[in-house]
Amino acid sequence: MTQPCADQPRGPKVSGNRAPNGTSFRFARVSDIDALLPLIQDFYLFERLLYDETRLRDLLTKLIDDKNLGRLILFEDSRQLVGYMVLGFGFSLEFHGRDCFVDEFYVKPERRQQGTGQAAVEFALQTCRDVGIKAVHLEADHFNERGHEFYKRLGFKDHNRHLMTRWL
Repeated sequence: MTQPCADQPRGPKVSGNRAPNGTSFRFARVSDIDALLPLIQDFYLFERLLYDETRLRDLLTKLIDDKNLGRLILFEDSRQLVGYMVLGFGFSLEFHGRDCFVDEFYVKPERRQQGTGQAAVEFALQTCRDVGIKAVHLEADHFNERGHEFYKRLGFKDHNRHLMTRWL
């Protein structure tokens, strides 16, 4: 039997929706999309992904409007966006029911290594627990060694499998 991908997280505790470093977390509204797009563009540049603003606006609106699809979490400091995370919800027999895939996770470079990422993961894990999620999955590019180490410190396990995709 496969164990869930994330054990109880290690790292700073989020009190309500605020991290120890003052960063706050909240779920996005459609009115946040314009402010969010530059962060998504930075993430897509780093990950070498195609940035299509029209498509992204449509998909973000769908995600925000339909809570069954997942959640879009924003990270803010003094009302300025400093990061975001996209959670996509699914279902798995192997992982005991409802599961979640961290589809995108971005913290502005100048805000990294200050506890924002760890606190964001804790907020996301608590969000998942609150809606009955049993396991949380994520992926990191092979070249992102720093990301791999970060996720391992937070209790995520490498399954020694390859994520494979076929577009439909």
